[in-house]
Amino acid sequence: MLYDCAIIGGGAAGLNAALVLGRARRSVALIDNNRPRNAVTHASHGFITRDGVTPAEFRRVAYEEVLRYPSVHHLQTEVVSTMKNESGFEVLDSSGLRVQARKLILATGIKEIFPEIEGFYPLYGKSLFNCPYCDGWELRDQPLVLVSESAAIFHTAKLLLNWSKDLIVCTNGHASLSDEQKERLQSKGIVVMDQPVASFIGHNGQLEHVCFTDGTQVPRVGGFVTPQFVQSAPLGEHLGCERTESGGIKTDEAGRTSIPGVYAAGDSSYFMPSQLIFAAADGSRTAASVNMDLTEEEFNE
Repeated sequence: MLYDCAIIGGGAAGLNAALVLGRARRSVALIDNNRPRNAVTHASHGFITRDGVTPAEFRRVAYEEVLRYPSVHHLQTEVVSTMKNESGFEVLDSSGLRVQARKLILATGIKEIFPEIEGFYPLYGKSLFNCPYCDGWELRDQPLVLVSESAAIFHTAKLLLNWSKDLIVCTNGHASLSDEQKERLQSKGIVVMDQPVASFIGHNGQLEHVCFTDGTQVPRVGGFVTPQFVQSAPLGEHLGCERTESGGIKTDEAGRTSIPGVYAAGDSSYFMPSQLIFAAADGSRTAASVNMDLTEEEFNE
């Protein structure tokens, strides 16, 4: 079968793209490996009508809605490669299945690479997070820590003051803050610690102490750790899609990449901000572009 569009990725961007294309009566292969990046999160926030929804419930409802449209086919599998052919594109999965499609949407998202700090992962998604907009409200007015090696640490520290004035900022041994920035943060009552973080101590998902390599221990109940973001899959790179300076797949205002017939939606294209509502909106916009491009091609045949 030659699908009108193959969508690789079943997050908010891919699901909303499938919804729009299904309603446009387009045949869609929605290919999802069922490994959502936000599965560790206890709840997702900032999406109107869905504030506080668990990732599992969000996906359940989304798939229920999307698969009401008979032209949308869900393939739960792992894509290993994509290539251009005379009919459009061929997508190969790990079992050897080949999917043919006229257009291709890459909605594979991103993955985080966190600093190697002992004790982080048992606390991640419970009392340590990476997005203040997603989880700052739940930590409001509590003693918090920000650990970041990023150049954006100063911006993030200022942002966190909206949720708590009791804040310790840790550069984890990196020169990510200038002397002037340190002074400005300290003038607001923020403690800046430059020594590397050795470990996080906590129980049952609840942070209790931040331990440093010099032996210092600071009591904290939660906080944020800034990751480095990278592409979840190299499919765009293998197809030859241009990249942005931050590592996202470069697109125009309609979601089209530098490769004709290939589109990118969600986190994989713009990287930040990484929120459900942004990804869903981008999936909707990109799907409308795919449908319009298909319509123009068909009309001009």
